[in-house]
Amino acid sequence: MSVFDELGDRVFRRRYESLDLNIGVVLGADAVLLVDSRASHRQADQLRDELRSLTSLPVGWVVNSHFHWDHTWGNARFPEAQLWGHDRCRTELIENGDRARQRVLEGMPVEHHDEVNEVAITPPTEVFGTSALIDMGDRVVDLRYHGLGHTNSDIVVRVAGVLFAGDLLEEGAPPSFGDSYPLDWAQTLDSVRLEATVVPGHGDLVDATFVATQQDEIESIADAARTGYSEGAPVESLIDGGPYPPEPMRLAITRAYAQLAGEI
Repeated sequence: MSVFDELGDRVFRRRYESLDLNIGVVLGADAVLLVDSRASHRQADQLRDELRSLTSLPVGWVVNSHFHWDHTWGNARFPEAQLWGHDRCRTELIENGDRARQRVLEGMPVEHHDEVNEVAITPPTEVFGTSALIDMGDRVVDLRYHGLGHTNSDIVVRVAGVLFAGDLLEEGAPPSFGDSYPLDWAQTLDSVRLEATVVPGHGDLVDATFVATQQDEIESIADAARTGYSEGAPVESLIDGGPYPPEPMRLAITRAYAQLAGEI
């Protein structure tokens, strides 16, 4: 049984148990395009090995949905591929990659430190600001930035009726707000045209109802933050009663307050 799920014409996803991460695979005439590269060299090597069960084509392109480590730290293991991403994805990996490594090490068991330390953080070299098209020979893949959201550099990848949404959407767990822009996120989702199949960065496939619900939840946080900030309410007073558990709510309100204060 294949580990890859075919979602459209020669468009696949691999859902990994580790971090419940989704990787996109698009087959072209002469090469393969990957959406994200996993969280380490070892994980990327596993992905490369598994690809051999799907196709003998080389990897021609790796597209990073955003700069976070779990989506980009396998980049170096695809030296033959063009690396694509938003221009701020490149900037973040260059300027903040070492700090990100330290944060990951602090949250990792010691037995995984070697795996983290051996990563050569490798930013995309092919970058864009708003949109780009990748010509795969017999098909075109659409890359598009819609605005601030989960990070400052989230893009979506659209091909053959499938939308790879990265961490603009997350199923099975609350959205991650650590580098987010809660005041903008819902509006950014509003501008994303959905396809028949929507693949979040983590978790199971989602539909338009799920997207609308997550969008409403994020907008409710933004509304509460705007009101709380104008009234001088402390962050902690807005955590209970929100759509998510306390820790993601605390991060979301803190980031929203930072936006309102002009700090980010």
